[in-house]
Amino acid sequence: MKKLSTLTIAASLALSVAPVWAQKSASQSIDEYREMLQDGNPADLFVAKGEDVWKQKRGPKNASLEQCDLGKGPGVVKGVFAELPRFFADTGRVQDMESRLLTCMETLQGFNAAEIAKTGFGKGEQKNVTALAAWIASESQGMKFNLPQSHAQEKMFYEVGKRLFFQRGGTHDFSCASCHGEDGKRIRLQDLPNLTKNPGDGIGFAAWPAYRVSNGSLWGMQQRLNDCYRQQRFPEPAFGSDATIALGVYLGVNAKGAKSIAPAIKR
Repeated sequence: MKKLSTLTIAASLALSVAPVWAQKSASQSIDEYREMLQDGNPADLFVAKGEDVWKQKRGPKNASLEQCDLGKGPGVVKGVFAELPRFFADTGRVQDMESRLLTCMETLQGFNAAEIAKTGFGKGEQKNVTALAAWIASESQGMKFNLPQSHAQEKMFYEVGKRLFFQRGGTHDFSCASCHGEDGKRIRLQDLPNLTKNPGDGIGFAAWPAYRVSNGSLWGMQQRLNDCYRQQRFPEPAFGSDATIALGVYLGVNAKGAKSIAPAIKR
């Protein structure tokens, strides 16, 4: 009888801690899965392609992108990702990395930026834009985000992005904040970072572009935001629209001090 009581107590204790153990195990398993994948991140292939595309003479003007100014002067790529989106005087606009690349592709190489913007993700020149974004992002790995907020438009875009982040709508009355507006939220086994504040190194804004294992492709921030709108049942935003760039400013400013790991790897 004494032995049976001991076993009964042990079983009861095991049952009482099982839910806590299972939850912790799920999160740990996902972290371990990502760590294993990171050793052979397919994004590295896009990085290599992006560097090659940057140096190639292409387009109607048969020119390379080596004189493209991404915010630190013509041809400078080191550290630019950690300070984008930002205001550019030559276009009079706040631009993120992908929309700025379109500007350079048009002015330096003679491509039609509007046509590329209308092209679907993963098709035509859009594939090259994503590869370029991966390489440029890789040149800022480990650097801390510090988006400029000195220009009036940069400040305005932050405020617009903040409003868009909390704007509810669509058939399900969702907003970005529905998933990313508070601590401790999850969907299935996926932790959802709180993007209203600095979520930490390599999380949220500091992880994109990223390779998506689930669909075998590399996504830039424009596609990431596009898919967020799709999941909210909102209309699809235009590539490089002021709305998506404003959201990028809001997320990027909130990520100040976080270290970039882009291009990262995601489920």
